[in-house]
Amino acid sequence: MKYIDAKTIIIHNKYPNAWFGNKYNMNIYRGCSHGCIYCDSRSDCYQIENFDEIVAKKDALIIIEKELRSKRNTGIVGTGSMSDPYNPLEKKHNLTRGALELVNSYGFGIGITTKSDIIIRDIDILKDINKHSPVCIGITITAAEDSLSQNIEPLAPSSLRRFDALAELSKNGIYTGILIMPILPFISDNEENIISIVKKGAECGIKYIYPAFGVTLRSGNREYFYHKLDQIYPGVSERYKMSFGYSYECLSPNYKELWRIFKKECDKYNIVYKMSDIIKGAEKSTQTKQLSMFS
Repeated sequence: MKYIDAKTIIIHNKYPNAWFGNKYNMNIYRGCSHGCIYCDSRSDCYQIENFDEIVAKKDALIIIEKELRSKRNTGIVGTGSMSDPYNPLEKKHNLTRGALELVNSYGFGIGITTKSDIIIRDIDILKDINKHSPVCIGITITAAEDSLSQNIEPLAPSSLRRFDALAELSKNGIYTGILIMPILPFISDNEENIISIVKKGAECGIKYIYPAFGVTLRSGNREYFYHKLDQIYPGVSERYKMSFGYSYECLSPNYKELWRIFKKECDKYNIVYKMSDIIKGAEKSTQTKQLSMFS
């Protein structure tokens, strides 16, 4: 493991209702080994060199404990926005697990975004946190079939393993859902993929799905993305250039129809998809558990 210096790790989020109710953001690691061809964190604006190399913030748990102890108000601590908190090195170094223990000790909630099934290792702590605060877990699945996910997320755990992790979390009463983002225009933006993800998620017992029927591209990740497309899907990068130019937001040409199909399928399985409903669901899940403890 390589380390970098950090003065602070727990950052206050000005707009918690915009992203899963996270009042604070926490990134213990920098860089990612999943190799996703579309990752926005490769963008030049983040100034992360050697993005495929995972490094950790030095004395992370000491810093996190100090910062949690000093907060006047508790709230949900979100992690996974810039780097997956369950990268392969987490198996050995347990920095995310250590952070969860601190989050629990100081009475905060937790929101986690990941592509890794390593998260099931920490179900015990997640259940403890959920006794007093919201827990909201989102596992990103952009392709129902492994054959597609392995092309666009070559080093991440397979979609099958992620669905299995969702099922295990749900079985243990953890408020769990799927992030279908990004859905890549001309690659994964088809009816069959969307319907299959929703159906498989429902079979796993998930409570929510949050989608993005398109991809964001800016300097740094755009060039990397096009280079990978040329290797995997020859000719598709030209379709992007013709359709989107240098736009930041690249919506699927089918996004209106995909939205219609997506909402219909979610309604069929009683799965919520609006951010406000997702946040309320996490809060309600905690309240239900608290009530059951005293019933």
